Amino acid sequence: MYKFKILFATLLALIILSCKNMEKVDLIVKNAKVYTVDSSFNIAESFAIKNGKFISIGSNEEIEEKYISDNIIDLNGKIVYPGFIDPHCHFVGYGLYKQRPNFTGTKSFEEVLEIVKQYAKKYNSEWIIGRGWDQNDWEVKEYPDNKKLDSLFPNRPVILYRIDGHAAIANSEALKIASITIDSKVDGGEFLKKNNQLTGVLIDNAMDMISNIIDDNSDEDIFNALNIAQENCFEVGLTSIYDAGLDRNVIEAIDKMHKSGKLKMRIYAMLSANDENIDFIKEHGIYKTERLNVRSIKLFSDGALGSRGACLIETYSDDTANYGLMVHDDEYFFKYCNIAIKNNYQICTHAIGDSACRYVLKTYGQHLKGKNDRRWRIEHSQVVNENDFPLYKRYSIIPSVQTTHATSDMYWAVDRLGKERIKNAYAYKKLLKQNGWLANGSDFPIESINPLFGFYAGTVRKDQKAFPENGFYPENALTRKEVLKAMTIWAAKSGFEENEKGSIEVGKVADFVVLNEDIMTMDLEKTFKAKVLKTYIGGEQVFPAKKID
Repeated sequence: MYKFKILFATLLALIILSCKNMEKVDLIVKNAKVYTVDSSFNIAESFAIKNGKFISIGSNEEIEEKYISDNIIDLNGKIVYPGFIDPHCHFVGYGLYKQRPNFTGTKSFEEVLEIVKQYAKKYNSEWIIGRGWDQNDWEVKEYPDNKKLDSLFPNRPVILYRIDGHAAIANSEALKIASITIDSKVDGGEFLKKNNQLTGVLIDNAMDMISNIIDDNSDEDIFNALNIAQENCFEVGLTSIYDAGLDRNVIEAIDKMHKSGKLKMRIYAMLSANDENIDFIKEHGIYKTERLNVRSIKLFSDGALGSRGACLIETYSDDTANYGLMVHDDEYFFKYCNIAIKNNYQICTHAIGDSACRYVLKTYGQHLKGKNDRRWRIEHSQVVNENDFPLYKRYSIIPSVQTTHATSDMYWAVDRLGKERIKNAYAYKKLLKQNGWLANGSDFPIESINPLFGFYAGTVRKDQKAFPENGFYPENALTRKEVLKAMTIWAAKSGFEENEKGSIEVGKVADFVVLNEDIMTMDLEKTFKAKVLKTYIGGEQVFPAKKID
């Protein structure tokens, strides 16, 4: 009995001594399949988190030997990935339009009008502003006119934006307030007419005559939008987003909410190109906090393919008098490129048509000269001439693509471009080969907010009904590993953030997501059905939201 007591005391002492030598951490995750997405693409079982960062990753035994915690999560074999990153979206715009009429998925203009009527009964706002219609989804695939809109709202101004934000239809009251007449003209835009009358359809810069006179969103509108967008992003595993075009007042609201702790989403902000935002650059230079990064300028070169505003080298195959539109001139591009060079800012330019892509590639080249690490990006890079692909490599230009655009546009894109030109459209594999990496986002709210839809579209090149049978130009599909990198570590790299996030590695912020299935091994054609179980930012669970007792 005495010997037993001695043995017990000795073991207890060893346990106590062992515990004293172990480091206490904030969270331990064990019994998981952890895709680290590090340089070796290692798979681990467990990791430890302290002060919002990963401090160790390894096997269950390795972590248990070194660390103790009051908070240990046993995932019982569930799948863990780095927090998903959307490198091109409209986070604030998404939240704002969640508070307005939404026409996504409508099958006719009549359906759009019915949604507007219901909204108008419920809300007494001065303007009715909505978004999301797409005439390509309608049985009659033509732009509507505003006659029915005028009959419903003769005295209340209405503007309804197309899903891509590059076209809109406005009623006559809105046109009147904006002083738009049959003789109105604007560079980089078009006022559509029929029988020598305005139809109310505005293309690209023509919309600015209305949008510039609509009152800015209130602080409350912006705060609500940020909260709505954040909650929905967490639900689909997004822990970082890159907002493609924000003004300084919105960035200041984001910064304020970050500092108050009410906003947790990590945000990389592209400043919209205007003088007030350039003053922000002059005052702050690169502005970086733990969760906000402001170091880029968003430019536009052309419109969108769906609204036939994308600028093409040859005319549209289904509109042989139309080349599309360049929405800005040389002065605009050289002004902002020079500002970016001087302030070490990134330039991110919207370019969809092959003429626009060529122009931006060559304009970038004049400023970048050759190989560099400025990481200037072309947003969308949607239609590229065969001869222009090498320019991405020559000037280290990053393609920022959206794989779901291919599967959303494929039903009508061949009509727009023809059978030869389409071969170099949505050419993600060919773009990837130029620099060995690219960034893949969604452009939400134009596409779904769910990054797993982009994973599926990028690898399978089909819609969610498995059409077309062999994929849409499947030679430009990406591998699972490539798409996962494009929405994690490469997405982070596209904003100079690869040393702080995008993978599960020691020293990086502890952003991660838990899925119910393994998108890297499951049936590829079912990957869009995988579900996010939990989302963490800095080691804090943000989805499902923890209940407060």
